[in-house]
Amino acid sequence: MTPTSLGRADFWQPEFTYDHRDDGTILMSQVGALPAFLPTLADYLDRWADAAPERTWIARRRNGGDWQRISYAEARTKARAIGGALLAMGLGPDRPLLILSENSLEHALLGAACFYTGIPYAPLSPAYSLVSKDHGKLKDIAATLHPGALFAEDGAAFAAAFASIAAPGRAVITCNGPPEGALSFDDLLGGDPALADRARAGLTGETVVKYLLTSGSTGAPKAVINTNAMICAMQAMVRDCYRFLEQAPPVVLDWAPWNHTAAGNKVSYLVLTNGGTYYIDDGRPVPGKFEETLRNLREVQCTWYFNVPVGWDMLVEALEADATLAQTFFGNLGMMFYAGAGMAQHTWDALRRLSVRTTGREVLLATGLGATETAPFALACTEVQDKAGNVGVPSRGLTMKLVPTGGKMELRLKGPTITPGYFGDPARTAEAFDEEGFYCMGDALRPADPEDFSKGFFFDGRVAENFKLNTGTWVAVGAVRAALVDAMGGLVRDAVIVGENEAQLGALLLLSDRAQAMPEAERQAALTQALTQAAKAATGSASRVRRAAILPRAPSFELGEITEKGSLNQRAMRAGNQELITALYAGGPGIITV
Repeated sequence: MTPTSLGRADFWQPEFTYDHRDDGTILMSQVGALPAFLPTLADYLDRWADAAPERTWIARRRNGGDWQRISYAEARTKARAIGGALLAMGLGPDRPLLILSENSLEHALLGAACFYTGIPYAPLSPAYSLVSKDHGKLKDIAATLHPGALFAEDGAAFAAAFASIAAPGRAVITCNGPPEGALSFDDLLGGDPALADRARAGLTGETVVKYLLTSGSTGAPKAVINTNAMICAMQAMVRDCYRFLEQAPPVVLDWAPWNHTAAGNKVSYLVLTNGGTYYIDDGRPVPGKFEETLRNLREVQCTWYFNVPVGWDMLVEALEADATLAQTFFGNLGMMFYAGAGMAQHTWDALRRLSVRTTGREVLLATGLGATETAPFALACTEVQDKAGNVGVPSRGLTMKLVPTGGKMELRLKGPTITPGYFGDPARTAEAFDEEGFYCMGDALRPADPEDFSKGFFFDGRVAENFKLNTGTWVAVGAVRAALVDAMGGLVRDAVIVGENEAQLGALLLLSDRAQAMPEAERQAALTQALTQAAKAATGSASRVRRAAILPRAPSFELGEITEKGSLNQRAMRAGNQELITALYAGGPGIITV
């Protein structure tokens, strides 16, 4: 594949069947069967260790210097040894491994050892260990999963977390600064590969690979079961959609955490199953750390690149200022992908413009929609769009059900990539599926073209977040929030939409760094002007925000107001700011009104 050769044949061109029911429910699925795929991730590691043994599977800078690389052959050798050591320690289907720390080469090798030997593992958000003061969610997870061992790269940093869930026979593994009695990661490399080989022979598609924890913003986190069959079928859907992935090994640079399904399942296994190379990016889309991402992008030419919208905002500025960086970035790029939040239209327009200016072709910029429970790939868009937000159409092998709910179309899915449920929680598993076995996403969609669903869909809010004004009109919170944040022109990082049982909508604003640095009078005037312009552009009471107040404190992880992914829990934020909401509608000093 050469970049200039990418065309429609390098992406799917799906056809669909539809079933329109009398109650307004619509079923939609692609014509044709899902292409064949190998049954386990171990099969893919074996495939590429045999076919391309010296090719780099994964790399990370050593102490900020040169790249330390692990080849496919080396990965298999180490996975077998580590797997043998973990099995000898008594780990297995009933005694999984908990990984507490962030992305690293050791984390990757432990994950490979686990999927190669049938030991489930659970990569956790470091926030459960390092941000939480009482380790409440970490204790809940340990009580549910009964891990046989814990791992964190930095033993000293995670010492308190280790202590909070210590138990007889529960091993602790670290790379440095180990607590007393902990094992060294390097010791695992002396494990017996014969033990791993015997365990590997018993793997099937139903063998559990990992448990991914949902954010747990309204209670104890749920452990989503991820099997080999789920993940391998999901990657078959990815290859069917992005067909250029099979023409050349993908190259990816990614910072996103593996405890989240987007990076931990879609991106990392996109690389593994297609024999590509994954560069761990120790940069982040935050001031002071994004420079590391730019440094890496000057060296690594990606064929597929993912980021969250704020990361794209920062990257656009750098690409516009540095033509050499832009040439490197776009040179081999097959597509750009964003997720996690809505992308601002000005960023969307800039990326499209930059790709054409740099290469003479338009590099596809797209998003999709999925969930931890869908492995996550579910809906994807591969048609060039003029505006951000089209999440696409259902993948081959999935059946999408749209159910009329509260004036919206609620999304439900069924297929081989859907989780069998939540580990140790049959009640919440039962609640997650409808009477026909469809997983209830909790999201609403609206078609880009009501007469032709093949044109894709737009996210229309979380069903549970939505509420009614006192007129009985439903408010699609997700869509209103995204439109407001975009319209505020960089003055706010996020917003909480309020107004349940009120006559008009309001918002609680989480200010950007730029807005916080402004003098108060200047900031108030700028926010008032931006809110007024946004209200003029809105189309009705259910989308027009007419008043706002500045959040006086940062959202709390402990209170469930913000997840480890950085997204706001709208319901929790409304519940935790009732006094501010009352003041918002009473009016007075500090309240911003149209």
